[in-house]
Amino acid sequence: MVTEGGQLYTIEGVAAALIMLTTAYLVVGATAVYTPGDAHISDMQMEILGTDALKMMDTPQNFTDTKSPLRQIVETDDGSKFWLLFNNTLNNKTGAYPDHIHFTANYSYRVPSDNSINSSFLNASRNLTGGEHAVRVTKWVIVTKKLPPSAATAQDRAVLVEVLLWRD
Repeated sequence: MVTEGGQLYTIEGVAAALIMLTTAYLVVGATAVYTPGDAHISDMQMEILGTDALKMMDTPQNFTDTKSPLRQIVETDDGSKFWLLFNNTLNNKTGAYPDHIHFTANYSYRVPSDNSINSSFLNASRNLTGGEHAVRVTKWVIVTKKLPPSAATAQDRAVLVEVLLWRD
C-alpha cells in the first residue's frame, strides 16, 4: 500500500487546490468590470429626472386651475419663470449642495401656411459649447397662442417643449 508520507502530500495538494479556487472566486467576484452598457445609466437617470420635471410643470397646481405652469410659460414666453421652476425642480437635492445640471430649452411648432417648423427659445442655465454630453427630453403641450406671432387669431396648438440637459 501507500505510505503515510504519500497520503500527507495528497491531502496537502487538495487543500492547496481548494485555497487557490477560493482565492480566485473571491478575486473575480470583487472585481467590477466597466462595460459600455454601464455608461448610459447616468444618461438615463438624467433623462428621467428631466422628463419628471417637465411632467410636474405641465400639471395644474390645483383643481381650479385650467392651465399648467408650463402652458402659461409657453403662452406668455416667460423664460425667467421657466428657468426658476425648471432649475429648482431639476437641481433640488436633500444634501447641503445643489446638483449641477445645466439646460437649454426651447419649443417648436408647425407653421400651417408653408408646413415649416419654427422654434422659439425659452431659457438656458448656460450655453452649450459643443463639448458637453447632453440628453434630450421633450413634452408636448397644448397652448392657446398666435403661432406664428403674425397669425390673425390665437388658437389651440400643440407645441413641443424640448430641453437639453448636461452635467458639468
